Amino acid sequence: MAIIETEATLHEAHRDNHTHRDVSGGWLRPAVFGAMDGLVSNLALMTGVVGGAVSHQTVVITGLAGLAAGAFSMAAGEYTSVASQCELVEAELEVERRELRRHPEDEEGELASLYVSRGVEPALAREVARQLSRDPEQALEIHAREELGIDPGDLPSPLVAAVSSFGAFALGALLPLLPFLLGATALWPALLLALVGLFGCGAVVARVTARTWWFSGLRQLVLGGAAAGVTYALGTLFGTVVG
Repeated sequence: MAIIETEATLHEAHRDNHTHRDVSGGWLRPAVFGAMDGLVSNLALMTGVVGGAVSHQTVVITGLAGLAAGAFSMAAGEYTSVASQCELVEAELEVERRELRRHPEDEEGELASLYVSRGVEPALAREVARQLSRDPEQALEIHAREELGIDPGDLPSPLVAAVSSFGAFALGALLPLLPFLLGATALWPALLLALVGLFGCGAVVARVTARTWWFSGLRQLVLGGAAAGVTYALGTLFGTVVG
């Protein structure tokens, strides 16, 4: 009995620890990309106009315009991109569905050959392919996974991607703008808040990747800081020339 209980405990431990994170990209990729893009692009935009020695009102209007334009652009781009990807997948699935309907024996033989190529004995591979091909929808799902590398039931949602991208971009773009909305006239509070946000976003991303939190945070901090520095220098240069 002790052995059975131990094996059961080990099985439950394996089941509980053998779970995987969402890597399909339905919301994570657009949210991460949107937040980073919002932070970096609006920070760079605002440091550029501050470098040009413009008024406080102009800086605020520029930041708000950058937030709105960027958020809508990101959402529209993500929706179109993911929708196009899903439409392409659906078209390929329809091709596979038609082949399964017209040439079921050939498709069954194709599946058996695939299993044989992976080390399954030919007789067993043919039997497995025969049993799996009984259900057309199950056969379609298996062929899609094996031939196209996709799961028909786990396609990303264009709406989820668009909403995630819009919200994340707006939140990221708000950070460098917030101090100016609260009355700040100097650049350093916005710069400090944005850089902290960049490091924090990078550290959060590390929780769903294989990178350490400090490496991911520093990477985003350096990239965002470099973008802000370059645009500030360009703004200063252009402001001097135009002025």
